Amino acid sequence: MSGTPALTVAALASAALVTVAIGAYGVRLARTTSDFLVASRSVGPRWNAAAISGEYLSAASFLGVAGLIAKYGADALWYPVGFTAGYLGLLLFVAAPLRRSGAYTVPDFAEFRLGSLRLRRLAAVVVVLICGVYLIPQYQGAGLTLHILLRLPKWVGAVVVGAIVIGNVAGGGMRSTTLVQAFQYWLKLSAVALPALVLLGHFLAQDRELGAPAPAQVAVRTTVDVSTDVVVRVGAAQQVRLRGRIDGAPVDGAALLTPGEHELAAGTRLVLEAGAAVPVVAGAPVNGETWLSPGGGFGGGHPLYQVYSLMIATFLGTMGLPHVLVRFYTNPDGRAARTTALAVICLVGLFYLFPILLGVFARLYVPQLLITGTSDAAVVLLPGAVLGGLPGQLLAALAAAGAIAAFLSTSSGLLVSIAGVLSTDMLRGRIRDFRIAALGAGAVPLGLSIGVASLDLSRTVGLAFAVAASTLCPLLVLGIWWRGLTAAGAAAGLAVGGITSGAATAVSVAGGFDAALGHGWVAALLGYPAALTVPLTFATMALVSKVTRPQSARTVRRIFVRMHAPERLGLGADRERGLTQ
Repeated sequence: MSGTPALTVAALASAALVTVAIGAYGVRLARTTSDFLVASRSVGPRWNAAAISGEYLSAASFLGVAGLIAKYGADALWYPVGFTAGYLGLLLFVAAPLRRSGAYTVPDFAEFRLGSLRLRRLAAVVVVLICGVYLIPQYQGAGLTLHILLRLPKWVGAVVVGAIVIGNVAGGGMRSTTLVQAFQYWLKLSAVALPALVLLGHFLAQDRELGAPAPAQVAVRTTVDVSTDVVVRVGAAQQVRLRGRIDGAPVDGAALLTPGEHELAAGTRLVLEAGAAVPVVAGAPVNGETWLSPGGGFGGGHPLYQVYSLMIATFLGTMGLPHVLVRFYTNPDGRAARTTALAVICLVGLFYLFPILLGVFARLYVPQLLITGTSDAAVVLLPGAVLGGLPGQLLAALAAAGAIAAFLSTSSGLLVSIAGVLSTDMLRGRIRDFRIAALGAGAVPLGLSIGVASLDLSRTVGLAFAVAASTLCPLLVLGIWWRGLTAAGAAAGLAVGGITSGAATAVSVAGGFDAALGHGWVAALLGYPAALTVPLTFATMALVSKVTRPQSARTVRRIFVRMHAPERLGLGADRERGLTQ
């Protein structure tokens, strides 16, 4: 970009200001502890479904899905499929019984089900871990987006989004966040659907070919600025003009890229002539035919394992995401919780149609993003690159507003979850405690997002899903449906799943494991741990429960009746009377 269109600046500012305004209005409605934690359990299914969808459709959905499809092709379709299908499991197995439990948070449910304060505290640690890991890519994505659009340092975007989110959550809690997120769903849907539909018409008019055996090519002379160190793969030798460092050596002028892998340093500028083949990030398909065929994985030596592990993480991880689960506590009853989950499946499924289209169009029209390692930016750069002029600027501005909404909505939900757990489990549960927890819980991931390595948004979020699938998902599924689960078994499973999946996530987020470990099994297990850690957690919970003392049969029967009996029998009661105002 030679300059930043005024429309884009205006769209970013408008999205942020409207978010702040709606949040400020919500602050006026938040007066009690119940308002801050679960919006006084008064959110109807339609409004709640829009809020959940706005919260759930994060930067990984708005930007990351399109970027991964542009880069990896058919295998990346499992991201949107898994993100959506996870709600089916939530609908069938978790939503209604969880709401009937009357709990405020997942740790509260753990204590209700198994009667252990220690287990509650352990579950609280897991909630903070999952939400913290999930928050980091939201802040990083905000920094990347504002860096590309406004040429601001990456930390600026992270700080701006962090400040807005912390202010809204600390000011109004769940009541304020619900209003903001419902609005942001419809903004994000419009911001991704309109560009996708316009570009679909453009694509059909051109009759472009998908899946050609030739590598992706630039249509006009293109200058590519590499913003981060990246390793690219070249299929056939070609001449380029380059200023910067390649394979550790400085170059300023013509250079021959030989077949194989080359390392481009951050700050390198690469010039491709019209019709030139585009080098792609190492591990991604080089040509269109490979890109359109499944089975290539996401780079590495074990693609089949990667795909199946991703499916397990996304299918089961949704059932363990604290910021999603807390939303079902805001429903009036279990029936409303089921209706909400069903509506969310429809809203989320509708949304994901459009990032898929944009990922395909990014591969065709802006293949130079495959060089930079920043394919997450495809959604915001694609409309202007294809259409140009005022129409392109308008759509690009709308996409930019949707991107900011994605960062703000998901970050808000995650922060509400962390603050709710910290205030009720570590502090005294007052409104003041919630606000203190929100300030601290928002600042720590913000600092980490600036200091740790940046990965693809969906890949980082996929790791958070793996941690959720390996910890809270087994706790909820077995706690709701298996009478034999014990507190010792649940604690052992949480510890094993949390340590194994958390360690893999820490190594991955820290960066560099690919280079250190190559493409062997160790790298595959660290990058995609769910296929190993999820069965390990379920097995640990079951085995330890079999050899430890269970709760009394009478207590278990009472708990199961409360979770599974219809509300009209009046057997349930909310666990909120002990909270202070």
